[in-house]
Amino acid sequence: MEYVQRVSRIGPLTRSHWFDVLIAAVAIAAMVEVVVGQDRPGSGAPTTTLWFCLPAIAVLVSPTFVRRRFPFAAPTAYWLLALAISFVDWRVTTFPISLFLAGMSASFLLGNLRNSLQAGIGLGVSVGGSALVVSTIPGHSTPQMIFIPLQFAISWVAGFALRERSEQAEAAEMRAAIAERERDAAARIAVAEERARIARELHDIVAHAVSVMVLQVGAVRHRHAKELADDGDTLRSVELAGRTALTEMRRLLAAMREDGEDVELGPQPGLDTLDALVQHVEHAGLPVSIRVDGKPAPLPRALELSAYRIVQEGLTNALKHAHARSAEVTLRYEPDELTIRIEDDGIGTSSTDGLGHGLVGIRERVKIYGGRMSAGSANGGGFVLETRLPLTEAIT
Repeated sequence: MEYVQRVSRIGPLTRSHWFDVLIAAVAIAAMVEVVVGQDRPGSGAPTTTLWFCLPAIAVLVSPTFVRRRFPFAAPTAYWLLALAISFVDWRVTTFPISLFLAGMSASFLLGNLRNSLQAGIGLGVSVGGSALVVSTIPGHSTPQMIFIPLQFAISWVAGFALRERSEQAEAAEMRAAIAERERDAAARIAVAEERARIARELHDIVAHAVSVMVLQVGAVRHRHAKELADDGDTLRSVELAGRTALTEMRRLLAAMREDGEDVELGPQPGLDTLDALVQHVEHAGLPVSIRVDGKPAPLPRALELSAYRIVQEGLTNALKHAHARSAEVTLRYEPDELTIRIEDDGIGTSSTDGLGHGLVGIRERVKIYGGRMSAGSANGGGFVLETRLPLTEAIT
């Protein structure tokens, strides 16, 4: 078990320190090259003692291991150390082929710097440092002075290009995160606005019902004052409580109404006014057909208003967002459920119409009555919105 846990920790450790492992391998390979080269006369290996060559190689690559803490100084130090070692023995830095990879890695790190000014200086350090190292070689040629620094410049360009790509990816990720937060905030605002709208409508309906109750209690109290003399005080208390509730409800409605929002003086719409809604939508350019399945039954006023709003929002989305040529509204009356299905032949719709309503508002209305909602593309094309509103809970 302990062996499995140790092996499982090797993977993440290797992924986070693979570059360090690579540099260590390069340093070891360079030391081996020097040791083997000195055993072969005429190989061009360093002539100084191994007690200088091997520590010099270790010191040369050591700044790379602290690149996370010193992203600019560490790769710059590599080239400064390479130049210093070359003045002592130029073969230490030029003979091991492995150190060529270390130099390219240092140039790559300089190009990968986030600070543009430091990256620009890093290009000069890579090109200038490599050129000075080449200049310490006796009898160096012009192509060497050109093409060797050019290779390190290409490494710098690779690091710079990777930095640009990573910055673009991070910027895109940040934009996506901001857009997601904005969508979440917009969705919460849409839900809050729709809930406030539903609450205002329900309060209007409840206020109307309470008004009727108060008027009926007052009429009974005045009409049968003699017969209900013993219950007169009770009826008067009921009437007073009802009028007080109406007053407080009007204040609540005023508090819920947004600034500049006019009071709705007309009656709330219902399913019996769908013809007027259809005419309005058709006048806007979307032909609509209505089909009724089952026997229409009287519905509670609040539920009927929500059903009307669902049809209204569904047709509005089909008109504004789906670019549909026609739409069909189906009302299916069942003993315990009212099904509303809105189908169009457009390209689909969005979750909001830009005013905080749309499918978000429909979902909130369905949730109030414990109903179900589905929305999506139809098999043959177009968009289908279907809601099921239970009638038993609404009636009881």
